[in-house]
Amino acid sequence: VQSMRVQQTITTKDKLSLFNDSKTNTTATFHSSPLHSRQISTAKCPPPPSSSTPSAYLRRVAAVTFFPKQQTDPLHSPANPPLMMMMGICWMHLFLLEMASLLVEMKAHPVYGTGEKAKDPIFGLAMGGSSQASTDVFRWFCVESGNVDKPSVLLIHGFPSQAYSYRKVLPMLSKDYHAIAFDWLGFGYSDKPQPKYGFDYTLDEFVSALESVIDELGVNKVSLVVQGYFAPIVVKYASNHQEKLNDLILLNPPLTAKHANLPSTLAIFSNFLLGEIFSQDPLRASDKALTSCGPYKMKEDDAMVYRRPYLTSGSSGFALNAISRSMKKELKKYVEEMRKILMDDDWKVKTSICWGQRDRWLDFDGVEDFCKAAKHRLVELPMAGHHVQEDSGEELGSILAGLISRKVRI
Repeated sequence: VQSMRVQQTITTKDKLSLFNDSKTNTTATFHSSPLHSRQISTAKCPPPPSSSTPSAYLRRVAAVTFFPKQQTDPLHSPANPPLMMMMGICWMHLFLLEMASLLVEMKAHPVYGTGEKAKDPIFGLAMGGSSQASTDVFRWFCVESGNVDKPSVLLIHGFPSQAYSYRKVLPMLSKDYHAIAFDWLGFGYSDKPQPKYGFDYTLDEFVSALESVIDELGVNKVSLVVQGYFAPIVVKYASNHQEKLNDLILLNPPLTAKHANLPSTLAIFSNFLLGEIFSQDPLRASDKALTSCGPYKMKEDDAMVYRRPYLTSGSSGFALNAISRSMKKELKKYVEEMRKILMDDDWKVKTSICWGQRDRWLDFDGVEDFCKAAKHRLVELPMAGHHVQEDSGEELGSILAGLISRKVRI
């Protein structure tokens, strides 16, 4: 790997093109933050091989990582051995190569809290650097693919998951759209502040955080695609910003009263003591959560991408435990509010619902009736489960492109 290090100060209105690579059809863009200057570290390599397996990409890695000003480079952090951290960066960027996308670290949503050092968990690994809230705004792992001058589509993962889940969808959309995916705070490779140290993982906070992200991206109009239990959060944001939306597409959202209760696989993470223990277990927190809700058969290479945050720091488990408690407490109210919003005569955003018929967490009963009553389009995917983008990524990508372009026929 040929490495190239660049240092550049980003001002308020800058949008810096870091590099353009015609061989990989990769264009790097940088959305600036009015509160920050940034130190940028990049590395690039020749185009990836034809094989699409993560292990093949490990041999030809391109990493684009961003660190905030005065932040210690994690490759040389005493808490993270260089080899382990490099392997993590490799895993984190495998799918970027496959779809010729760009990784950027985006900064959005102000930090609230005491600024004190987060405490290590009783069970599990020590807290990582991402659990220590910075003094101003949080860091978000973000992937962009396609031409920034084309209509924007924001892909929002569910609970629990990562932007990685859209690795098969992004290439399908990048041909005609500017496709963006990110990891929520507390998930994947975004910051994971310990509760009471800057972010408490309430559903209202997630709504506010989403608003910060979309504002930071600087898009005038956007189509939102959201999967699973984060759908009510996105709908609440959308209800206050209909003028910013072209389309809203929900993937297996909790639409009925029975959907308002978390499945046992997720609810267990909210339990006192037992939830704190299980949320620190990578196999329960990633593997089981992804494979117990549908037909998804996770390959070991993919599993390592999902496991890595839990293998390197206790902060991922803390975040999972906190969001599970918030979901258990607040989800019912949010589902009821989402139903009212989507059925209200004042709701003007074109809305579609894509449903994986093999979802083991959310029953299909009542979904079709709701869509008919609310006059929203329903698209069924017979071979997909709860995580539609994992089970039928290419099919979903094609459906999304058609729905957004208004050319789909169902």
